[in-house]
Amino acid sequence: MDLGRVGVWWSGTWRVDDESIDVAAELEDMGYGALWSSGGFNPGLSTRFGRLLDATDRLVVASGIVSIWTSPPAEIAAAADELHRSHPDRFLLGIGASHGPVVQNYSRPYSHMVEYLDGLDAATPTVPPERRALAALGPRMLDLAAARSAGAHPYFVPVEHTAGARERLGKGVLLAPEVTVVLDTDATRARELARGFTRGYLALPNYANNLRSLGYSEADVEGAGSDRLVDAVVGWGDVERVAGRIREHLDAGADHVCVQVVSGTRDAFPLQEYRQLAGAIFA
Repeated sequence: MDLGRVGVWWSGTWRVDDESIDVAAELEDMGYGALWSSGGFNPGLSTRFGRLLDATDRLVVASGIVSIWTSPPAEIAAAADELHRSHPDRFLLGIGASHGPVVQNYSRPYSHMVEYLDGLDAATPTVPPERRALAALGPRMLDLAAARSAGAHPYFVPVEHTAGARERLGKGVLLAPEVTVVLDTDATRARELARGFTRGYLALPNYANNLRSLGYSEADVEGAGSDRLVDAVVGWGDVERVAGRIREHLDAGADHVCVQVVSGTRDAFPLQEYRQLAGAIFA
């Protein structure tokens, strides 16, 4: 399954302008190799993945992620297999253990992930390891991703996490971090937009603890984050500077980077920004 070097991460409407034109095909034509989107918290596999596959011809559509707490593995395996049959080798099932504050009865997430993978393996039809990936931050989950899936999809991470994850995973295992960016050269304005993104994620212990493990202080992870932290997890600036941040993750060992653009209009797809980035990334 070829994700290409750079993809798009977006969980909004996937629509743009008043005519509700689907942008997926245009992103494919620009050169992006994969479209990533959240699985949400509703039971089952979201219908958005099938719609994105139908709207495109070649690229991979990936879930980032389907929560292991919302649906039994056999149900997800059957839905993923249906997508694979209709669009061979173009759907990557990303699954994750989510976060305690947003999941009822959250306990033993690592053990639950192992049990979920056992359930996928036992299901008929199944989702074989090469067609699934794990949301992974810490060492144990990275090891599990390497052992029982195509690889890891870390989210909300700086470049140093990508470098450490590559060392942990070893060669030949997929490493596909999400990288958030803001296309704005004004530091005050860019960081303000970025903090609209970072505040919610720093309230989730898994992300905050991961950043602490990388050497960020309590002051760094407090609230919406210090300038140091914001600048580390959100690449901002002009197109060339943002493209440079994407290349930093690739140089650190990422096989694929899924780029999430944060703009001033949260629910509108930032198509113009992705056009600008494509010109710098794929030129």
